[in-house]
Amino acid sequence: MAFDDFLEDAKLHIETTGRDDSCETPNVRAYEPTSYSVLERVLEEGCISSGDHLIDYGSGKGRVCIFFSDRTGCKAAGIELVRKFYEKARENLRSYIKNSSKEADIEFFNEKAQDFELPDTASVLFFFNPFSHKTFRAVMKRVTESYDRAPRLIRLFFYYPENAYIAYLSGLDHVMFYDEIDCRDLFSEEDDRNRVMIFEIG
Repeated sequence: MAFDDFLEDAKLHIETTGRDDSCETPNVRAYEPTSYSVLERVLEEGCISSGDHLIDYGSGKGRVCIFFSDRTGCKAAGIELVRKFYEKARENLRSYIKNSSKEADIEFFNEKAQDFELPDTASVLFFFNPFSHKTFRAVMKRVTESYDRAPRLIRLFFYYPENAYIAYLSGLDHVMFYDEIDCRDLFSEEDDRNRVMIFEIG
């Protein structure tokens, strides 16, 4: 089932629709939010629950964090390098809290993903191709360090996965492929990359 992103934004009292490539560089991807249809399908798989601590890398205007927190009650944090998107995410969070009857344990950080020290409670990591392969490798080093400090199950979600990301993960002994969520039927144009690949550590 396809969702109207503008309508879903309105339900959450946030504004996250539209593509913005004004800050795009070789290391920073254009802003393009994950469709609510895709997020809903991920939710239907039952891989994210109230006890999880979700981290969204390249969190943009905050859609992923706010959506999953609203629907599951999970703790969430977004990491966003571009200042104007980070500020909009904070504005969206204030609007969501003000107009929602639910409590939300959500925070956003304006910093480089490779500099962010992953909390040892983080259990779900979400990526929509937010940065270069080089940055991704540095982020995975942080993930491994966190796991070594506090061994636990960590699930990594990759929407519209890049081959370079997947090839790198496939070469890591401590990372295993878990599942794939097909999202091709949610869109009018056929695209084999319209899927979510899930990997596990631990």
